[in-house]
Order: sequence, then structure tokens, then C-alpha cells
Amino acid sequence: MPSLTHFLMLGLILFSIGVAGVLLRRNIIIVLMSLELIFNAVNINLAAFSYYLQSLNGTIFVIFNITIAAAEVAVGLAIVVVVYRQRKTVYLDELHEMRG
Repeated sequence: MPSLTHFLMLGLILFSIGVAGVLLRRNIIIVLMSLELIFNAVNINLAAFSYYLQSLNGTIFVIFNITIAAAEVAVGLAIVVVVYRQRKTVYLDELHEMRG
């Protein structure tokens, strides 16, 4: 049976890959997928702690976090479609209107 450390290491690996994808990639779709990896890493850690502490609080928060992630994907993909239709690109470097 995997211990809590195994789940935490899996969460750390997923979180690291997600952060690297957000910081290093310039494609909007890959950035959104990397954000989902970060959300899933947090969900794995919450579920592992919930299981090992015998508490339902972490599980409830995981379900809430999955709901938020689904809404984020829906809004993010809608924005990507609109940006692609107007600019014909999905690369962040070529979108000058998004700079502050």
C-alpha cells in the first residue's frame, strides 16, 4: 500500500511540471493544461491528507476544486476561441493587447 509520502511526491512532481509549463510555454492551450496539472496536484494532496487523517473535509474541498477547475476550463477555452478567431494565433508572445 502506498504511503502518504508517495502521494505527496506524486503531487510535487505534477505541480512542478505544471509550474514549468506555465512559465516556459507560450501557447495558451498548453498554459491552460499546465494550470489543470497544478489543480490536480493540489487535489491529490488534499485527497491523500483526507484519507490518512480520516476526515471528509479534504474530500469535500477536492470536489469543490474540481468544480472550479471545470468552470475555469470552460471560460479559458471560450477565451482561446475568441482570441484565435480575432488574431489567428494562440501564442502569448503575439498578443500585444493582453499586456498591461
